[in-house]
Amino acid sequence: MLVYPSGIDVSSSTLRFLSARLREHRRALGTRWRRLTAGRQALLTLAHLRNGQTYAQLAAGFGIAASTAYRYLTEAVQVLAALAPTLSRALRAASMKAFVLLDGTLPPIDRVKADRPLYSGKHRRHGMNVQVIADPHGRLLWASPALPGAVHDVRAAREHGIIDALTETGISCRADKAYQGAGGTVRVPYRGRWETLSTGQQAVNRSHAKIRALVEQAVATLKSWRLLRKLRCSPARITGLVQAILCLHLASSEQG
Repeated sequence: MLVYPSGIDVSSSTLRFLSARLREHRRALGTRWRRLTAGRQALLTLAHLRNGQTYAQLAAGFGIAASTAYRYLTEAVQVLAALAPTLSRALRAASMKAFVLLDGTLPPIDRVKADRPLYSGKHRRHGMNVQVIADPHGRLLWASPALPGAVHDVRAAREHGIIDALTETGISCRADKAYQGAGGTVRVPYRGRWETLSTGQQAVNRSHAKIRALVEQAVATLKSWRLLRKLRCSPARITGLVQAILCLHLASSEQG
């Protein structure tokens, strides 16, 4: 396999953050020596998450075995996922905001036709349902654990306790028609065909759509990590990957 220099479009502060967390993890384990330093392991992890490079490609580039690359990546993802904010913590941070935005996204996964629980009829492809909460400016605040793609958005929100948590904290939320019947503080557009709605209802729906559209920026933030554009791993690993990416994003935002 040929090897060539390449770049990763993340900040150096993100690399330093992950390197520091990995060094702390190694000290806690009492690790004396490894094939890669903590800094190189962090770089390996960012190349995988940001660029979506395979284990074989990373192994060739870093001069290690593919199995070693897999172990290093799994370890780093676990360290990061453990640092990701919980829903309650994210909502506490958002409690001073006028409202939050809620939406679901479907990172596609490489599955076969027989994997029906992972198939989303809405998107007509296999994937995992991830719920996203953003602030009024579209900045990513929280991403949920992954559920099979066949799970509807409002059901996913209930399973994750999002609706109950929003109601308890009193935070108003804007969401699309996929959350009809959610109740609590979740506000959705009026239901029905456009021509059957009154002039006032149409105006409310237009205003709602303009506000809610900003959540797409948070979804785009997640998918700027190219690994989530086409997942080729076990569905059981996807929650950890999403939480690791969320942690890195929030860390870079705080440092930026």
